[in-house]
Amino acid sequence: MLNNRDEQALIETTEKYGALCRSVARNILENEQDAEECLNDALLQIWNTIPPAQPKNFCAYLLKIVRNNALDRCKAKNRNKRGKGQNPASLDELSELLPASDNVLCELEQRELLSAITRFLQSLSNKQRALFIRRYWGFSSFSDLATEFGMSENNVHATLSHIRKKLQTYLRKEGLL
Repeated sequence: MLNNRDEQALIETTEKYGALCRSVARNILENEQDAEECLNDALLQIWNTIPPAQPKNFCAYLLKIVRNNALDRCKAKNRNKRGKGQNPASLDELSELLPASDNVLCELEQRELLSAITRFLQSLSNKQRALFIRRYWGFSSFSDLATEFGMSENNVHATLSHIRKKLQTYLRKEGLL
């Protein structure tokens, strides 16, 4: 319906994906109002990009837009407040494995890194992969992950630490670190 510019498509998108989108944005921004604004911005973006864009996975497309909007909003809010909140903490956990923002990799290297991380994630169990993605893509807190996965916070922390070490070893083996 978005292809036909039918406003009902936005209503249906909000009904179907709104709670998930707000959850991703809320995990990043830690603010309900900002999460709602990210969802609204994302709806405007999909309205403006579909067509011509024809995403294969609409939910993933929408969530990526919401996540990017939330990260941009978070960066703008926290420029002078480095080190506060859950988001920088989760990114700091991966900082040894990822290039610094002031040391931008060329596009080819970025694609190689993304491809290697994707292959690594496919090698994990479903639970480990979901845990990793929820923490480092969705910015879920340790307590939220513990509740969702039926684990203690210490177990979540230890599991993620183990996965990061395995990822580091894998990336070294691939020649990317």
